[in-house]
Amino acid sequence: MERANFGIIGLGVMGYHLALNIERHGFCVAGYDLDPEKVRRFKSESSGKNLIACAKLEAFLAALERPRRILLMVPAGQPVEAAIASLQPRLGRGDLIIDGGNSFFLDTERRAGKLEAAGLLFLGAGISGGEQGALWGPAIMPGGTPAAWELARPVLEAIAARVGDEPCVAYLGPRGAGHYVKMVHNGIEYGDMQLIAESYDLLHRGLGLNNSQLHEVFSEWNRGELASYLIEITANIFTKIDPETGSAVLDLILDEAQQKGTGKWASQNALDLGAPTPTINAAVESRILSALREERLAASQVLAGPSPLLSAAPKTVIALVRDALYAAKICSYAQGFALLRLASREYAYELIYSDLARIWRGGCIIRARFLEDIRLAFERTPDLPNLMLDPDFARALNERQAALRKVTALAAESGIPALAFASALAYYDAYRSARLPANLTQAQRDYFGAHTYRRLDRHGVFHTDW
Repeated sequence: MERANFGIIGLGVMGYHLALNIERHGFCVAGYDLDPEKVRRFKSESSGKNLIACAKLEAFLAALERPRRILLMVPAGQPVEAAIASLQPRLGRGDLIIDGGNSFFLDTERRAGKLEAAGLLFLGAGISGGEQGALWGPAIMPGGTPAAWELARPVLEAIAARVGDEPCVAYLGPRGAGHYVKMVHNGIEYGDMQLIAESYDLLHRGLGLNNSQLHEVFSEWNRGELASYLIEITANIFTKIDPETGSAVLDLILDEAQQKGTGKWASQNALDLGAPTPTINAAVESRILSALREERLAASQVLAGPSPLLSAAPKTVIALVRDALYAAKICSYAQGFALLRLASREYAYELIYSDLARIWRGGCIIRARFLEDIRLAFERTPDLPNLMLDPDFARALNERQAALRKVTALAAESGIPALAFASALAYYDAYRSARLPANLTQAQRDYFGAHTYRRLDRHGVFHTDW
């Protein structure tokens, strides 16, 4: 009996397509799922391919060569716990478990310690790219022991997306490093998506551009410095027509944005570490606000606001929004990388930030031309404290900060909410301020709670009898 080189537990959309990707690169793959229907589907696709469908866990484990390499593609939380609990007593020393789901990084930290103490190898690997990425090449963010990485490396490097000759995967660090990086990736993704949504709102509701015109605008943007997967698919979305109604699909979609929690995790952890991430936070909050649809509908009948129609020339506004979007994008990524920098210190991950930008250039949801510039910035200055301080990005911000101000003001004047744009601008202005009003905040804290303060003119800690 031929032994499989690699095993996947969880044959849903991502697991199934990853299996096809791995098999296409010359590996024999065994697949198992608790759902018999998914196993049958996997078996039906195995004809002529090096795929082994297993209806029982024991048969799945028996089909794998040793040391076993097993990828879990099951939902985060209890399903991962259950899968590991069923595997651990059946595996031998040196066997490898890879959690490829969106697990919370602290869960990965705990699991890594437990499994490594039992003599098993473990990787927490963030995988980004959706269904098509899984099939044709995702970005992969693994964390764990170097030995676990080396065992998984031939497969992961083979199936990852490539930019030039470089695979979009790299060993990121110990324990939960991979899932932490994936969490921040998703937080940055939230920010990107919200900034694009606010750009759409300004151009659609503010300027009255129709879907055909919006398609042209976003297609043009995708040929310049904003070129990215998210801008590309946004341009495509404007062209999709519902065959039943003849209306644009976009216009039929309910305005309630859902979320699976990874962006919220990034915001929560940023608060724990003391990292300012206002644009990621604004994106999370905007999704929460969108879910209050019944309240919003009621409020729209009683709360006053200006007309959303902009009086400025369309070409002028489009150019301003383009430049503002690029400036806000820099601010948002600066927040994400600053969070990664604090986390790397706090959790001893020793992240290499140029590697993160490199593997995000292809396969993942935030892939963009812009990431090559970020990679170069961190190659020039590996310990760069903030992306906005890189000379090239500082120059880009200096050239576009006026557009970001004008767009934020236009949104406010027209009553169009722009939480992400406004937060990016506030972050930029706060970071560049030599003095902030926190002196008054500290004085208030000392006044009501005797919390003390430090002074500009002398060393030590002081309290005033107010």
